[in-house]
Amino acid sequence: MTSDRRVIAFPGAEPPFGLTIVVPAYNEAEALPHTHAKLAALARKLKETRGLAVEILYVDDGSRDGTALVAQGLKPDGADVQVVSFSRNFGKEAALLAGLDHARYGAVIFMDADGQHPTSVAETLISRWLDDGYDVVFTYKAHRRDEPRLRTLFVSAFYGLVNAGVKHKIPADAGDFRLLSPRAAAALRMLPERGRFFKGLSSWVGFRQIGIPYEPAPREQGEAKWSFWGLLTLSLEGLTSFSIVPLRIASLLGALLAAASLLYALAIVVETFVFGHAVPGYPSLFVAVTFIGGVQLLMIGVLGEYIGKILSELKGRPVYLVGDQSLKRAVDQPGARDTGPLAQGD
Repeated sequence: MTSDRRVIAFPGAEPPFGLTIVVPAYNEAEALPHTHAKLAALARKLKETRGLAVEILYVDDGSRDGTALVAQGLKPDGADVQVVSFSRNFGKEAALLAGLDHARYGAVIFMDADGQHPTSVAETLISRWLDDGYDVVFTYKAHRRDEPRLRTLFVSAFYGLVNAGVKHKIPADAGDFRLLSPRAAAALRMLPERGRFFKGLSSWVGFRQIGIPYEPAPREQGEAKWSFWGLLTLSLEGLTSFSIVPLRIASLLGALLAAASLLYALAIVVETFVFGHAVPGYPSLFVAVTFIGGVQLLMIGVLGEYIGKILSELKGRPVYLVGDQSLKRAVDQPGARDTGPLAQGD
């Protein structure tokens, strides 16, 4: 089964009013039951206090520890439970998109499976949507005091690069923990690119947006799945997907090298013909050729990244493939829009 999000038209039939909690999961079998208990309690509270229908949608990103089986065994206590399992690991960006595609209610909130996104903060996001009329309510870390200095520097450099020369800037330290109103979610579904950068795209769609500071809760079960190199790779993917700053840096560096070469040539002419000094040829030539060759290879690599993305878009392969899908309805939950094979029955 593949997904074609372009079949969902922005001005077309709207999904029922309610909230889908999208939870991407990769090797989180140990943490999932504890996270589900918190989300189910949140769903019951939202139904009691606001009359809001809630669905919890778990997207298993090709886990190898039985995450899909654990998710399929979770009880629909106060909320429908839908499980979408990928045919293999496609990455978190694909999981976020799958959650958006398969959401059966209008508004969508994205939360991690490790339980580090507090449900109390999720209530604040929902309040900002329902009470204050915001369409995109995102979260950002209140501080990074507990993180390594090197990581903090890389994060600052990333947001500085990705926001350089961009009209619609991505809020610094913003995470995937955010809520989209029905019209913001519908707008995000319309974007056709396969190289996704969720933070950037949800900022780009516009509408009324507001940020909420929060502190992640301690992880109670399992271990963090993100390594430094994994985060670095994800940052590079996001940078090249959402910004052309690396290409502009390449152009600027080329212009600076050309100007430096011209000045050096003038200096050689002056030193030779004015002062009569012989300029050593081999060392300067070796350094210049080596430096320029290294810069050229670097710039070719930058161009290769963008050409690779163009090739990926031209191939038109789906962002993800669904291997299995299931839905359990809560006994007291009102009906919602069915999508995909769920339209044929539960």
